[in-house]
Amino acid sequence: MKRISSDVRSKAKNIVFLLLDVDGVLTDGRIIIDDRGIETKHFNVRDGQGISLLLRSGIDVGILTSRSSPTVRHRAKDLGISLVRQGVRDKLAAYQTIKRQRGLKDAQISYMGDDIVDLAILRRVGFAVAVADAWPGLSSVVDYVTAGEGGDGAVREIAELLLKVQRKWWAAIAQLDDTRR
Repeated sequence: MKRISSDVRSKAKNIVFLLLDVDGVLTDGRIIIDDRGIETKHFNVRDGQGISLLLRSGIDVGILTSRSSPTVRHRAKDLGISLVRQGVRDKLAAYQTIKRQRGLKDAQISYMGDDIVDLAILRRVGFAVAVADAWPGLSSVVDYVTAGEGGDGAVREIAELLLKVQRKWWAAIAQLDDTRR
């Protein structure tokens, strides 16, 4: 993991909710559609493990994406993510609604994005994150750019960062050991 600045540490300590884009963040951005029109996506198991660790540690996770896909719904269910907003045209309005419904402040929310459509939310959240292969224009707006690319461990990287900064990492790992006995 990259060296974490004191500013990043300070912001990450307040996060209780991680909101994720899908294409380009949870996936590598490729969309595979077969000749019958069936869409598939590739998800990284390490990102999934990171999400599970967050959820077990009391940091909630949600999905906010412009596209709609049954694949995303299935993956979210597998991981225990209950907040899934797909087919969202106005991501900022959806973000504001989610924030209000959950009774959260911007400073308590982290958002991970990869492209122009994520810009408005990234400017508002308490801890803004872009994946390594994001649109270059995001780097001047976000608090942190992951070392990993979208769909290749970037979400896991942020999960570890949040858990370590909040001193929940070792307890989360210990829970894994307990579940294997």
